[in-house]
Amino acid sequence: MDTPVTTFSEGPDDPFAVRRSASAVLDGKGRVVGWSERAEELLGYAPEEVLGRTARELLLDPRDEDVVMAAVAACVDSGGWFGVVPVRDRGGTRVKLGCRVRAVVRSDAGVEWFLVGAPAGQVAQWETDRSVLDGMFRRSPIGLAVHAPDLSLLRVNRAIARFGGIPAEYYRGLRTGDFVIDRDAQTVESRLRRVVETGEPLIFTEQPCRLRHDPDRELVVSVSAFRMQDSSGRTLGVTQMVEDVTDRYRARRRLALLNEAGARIGTTLDVERTARELAGVAVPELADCASVDLLEPVSRGEEPGQEALAPLRRTAVRSVSPEAPPVMYPVGHTMHFPPQAPQARCLAERRPVLEPVLEFSPGWSSLDPDQVERVLELGVHSLIVAPLVARGLVLGVVSLWRWRRPEPFEEDDLTLAEEFAARAAVCIDNARRYTQQHQAAVALQRSLLPREVPEHQAVEIARRYLPADATAGVGGDWFDVIPLSGLRVALVVGDVVGHGIHAAATMGRLRTAVHTLANLDLPPDEVLSHLDDLVDRLAAEQEATDESSPQVVGATCLYAVYDPVSRRCALARAGHPPPAVVTPDGRVDFPDLPAGPPLGLGGLPFETAELELPEGTLLALYTDGLLAAQRRDLDEGLALLRGALSDPARSLEDTCKAVEDALLPDRPSDDIALLTARTRCLAAHKVATWELSAEPTAAAEGRTLAVAQLSDWGLEEMALTTELIVSELVTNAYRYSSGPVTLRLIRDRHLICEVSDTSSTSPHLRHAATTDEGGRGLFLVAQLTERWGTRYVHNGKTIWAEQPLPSMPRAE
Repeated sequence: MDTPVTTFSEGPDDPFAVRRSASAVLDGKGRVVGWSERAEELLGYAPEEVLGRTARELLLDPRDEDVVMAAVAACVDSGGWFGVVPVRDRGGTRVKLGCRVRAVVRSDAGVEWFLVGAPAGQVAQWETDRSVLDGMFRRSPIGLAVHAPDLSLLRVNRAIARFGGIPAEYYRGLRTGDFVIDRDAQTVESRLRRVVETGEPLIFTEQPCRLRHDPDRELVVSVSAFRMQDSSGRTLGVTQMVEDVTDRYRARRRLALLNEAGARIGTTLDVERTARELAGVAVPELADCASVDLLEPVSRGEEPGQEALAPLRRTAVRSVSPEAPPVMYPVGHTMHFPPQAPQARCLAERRPVLEPVLEFSPGWSSLDPDQVERVLELGVHSLIVAPLVARGLVLGVVSLWRWRRPEPFEEDDLTLAEEFAARAAVCIDNARRYTQQHQAAVALQRSLLPREVPEHQAVEIARRYLPADATAGVGGDWFDVIPLSGLRVALVVGDVVGHGIHAAATMGRLRTAVHTLANLDLPPDEVLSHLDDLVDRLAAEQEATDESSPQVVGATCLYAVYDPVSRRCALARAGHPPPAVVTPDGRVDFPDLPAGPPLGLGGLPFETAELELPEGTLLALYTDGLLAAQRRDLDEGLALLRGALSDPARSLEDTCKAVEDALLPDRPSDDIALLTARTRCLAAHKVATWELSAEPTAAAEGRTLAVAQLSDWGLEEMALTTELIVSELVTNAYRYSSGPVTLRLIRDRHLICEVSDTSSTSPHLRHAATTDEGGRGLFLVAQLTERWGTRYVHNGKTIWAEQPLPSMPRAE
């Protein structure tokens, strides 16, 4: 009998391997003519017990006759059979065997049957394993590639074949670089080579994988790989499993972009910056270029109109290359889109518009033909337009363009763009509303501050007002230059504690009060006392009426009065930094004035100090934000201010600029007021002063002296009016005062007549009845002069009256 040869594999788990399986040979009549050692081990029959006997009588249990005979019939019909049959062992136990049967033709034309058997459990497991292996190469959706140690391909499954676009049988001997672009192939092979060399597996490692036959298509794969070894540890190669995770990668990237958008959009309450942040998030991850167009009122912080074809203002443009901005409309450009344009449809319908192939867009051709041509020349091929809608208001649109990426936009991109737009719209609307409120607060603040500082004969003035960064809100800092009688001038700087509209409104009330008190010609300490009472009353009123609003918690103020005739300056401060005094030779001092408590504490006294200032002395009044900018300490701030003021030869504008450069950051956190004044002195020949005796002839003597002085000044035409004024003022002083009377004439842009006495009784203007003998004097003074008034000093009062000089006075 010829020795049969098996064609089955000899894998380590193969139950039909020669060394592991039982084998037998039956002749054409079913007699056992061959029996292996493994058959003896498996069924217990020795060769001499079975050879020559029929398998039916030896191995078949009567209960299994129908099953076994059906298998025999199928085997005879087809010339072979594979399956599980019950067999009786030597002890009579029924054992299920997996069997393979093949017909063997002998030289004498006889037929024998070669049987190979193994326990049914082992065969079932082996078949399962073979099915899994077969499925991996034939039916698995996950790619499988087996590489030799040199990374050439040995075998791929059908998923890889579809992936690479080549039939599976043609892959043997190829390398990854034969169907993947070089850059991505190098990444793949370097990682596989590491697996071969180290034995460390790759697990779900994502990497780009663009194919040579379609290099423009974005493809991302997840790769797992392990090294193959035989039983002796020899490296046979590496197997990698490849899964196309492009959709999953894109979805994850979109989610990451949404998270990034939440972190990057709306970092400030600035409309234009928020628009730039939106464009920056979209490019380059989603689009090659992004433009944000807002309705014109929105860009100004106003409530948007709802006209369907309202003009749009380009607020932001972002591109992956410098080629796009020259083609796009520039930032600041105002556009009107025709109704058919994607942007106009987006605004009208309040829904996003997707144009995957821009060239075929029905509304694209309705735009500016030159602009359309330039855009198409750049290669723009796909467009998404998403509306910016918040609180039911349409604020504008964001347009996303692609030209460098070959893939057109798809529905998932549209959803992402809509999410971007929705988040950005809320931030833009918040910024718009904040801008609107901030502009209202700034407008209020500016309306309460002096727009122009009046020129004054006593001082040369320059000033700076620098509002705080918008995030801090408007403040309550202020300054003022107030003309007083006798050519004197009041210089004021103050600071209300806190920020916001409430602080600005309080500042306006205090500034109005300062003007009123200044017009009363009160000394500085009395002005501050009245302001202290006012702040205290304001706080009490507000506490009683409005618990939700910020409370007035105090203010500081520095009030100075300079007299160019005496060159003396009276100052008082309420918790405010001292002024800087710069002498003409450049020495900078910070005089130690009585500090005084901040306004609003109540009941504490203020003191006035007097300084005599040489002509050309520079006074610098400022708020504490100047010294405390950038969180520096007071001594450091004073040192910097001293250095900035130390050059007396500079103009006041240059001095203010030097102070800005030395002490101020680009975006101060607190309002800053700076008022600089260079003193002037009135020439002696422009002032005439006489002391009149308290006699009935005092009025006549005053008239005579005044007329003579006017003649010296070439103002004879003013003599009659001045005589009447001097006569009335001196007469009143004589009647109501017991001490000497002082008459002073000052000539500058006005002719000022002052009469001082030791009485504190204030004259009153009244209308005299026809039967009254007196009471008309001050009425006449008021009619003949431009203005008049009374100011009090520590030992009496001064009544003054001003007349405008003639337009063409005689030269001296």
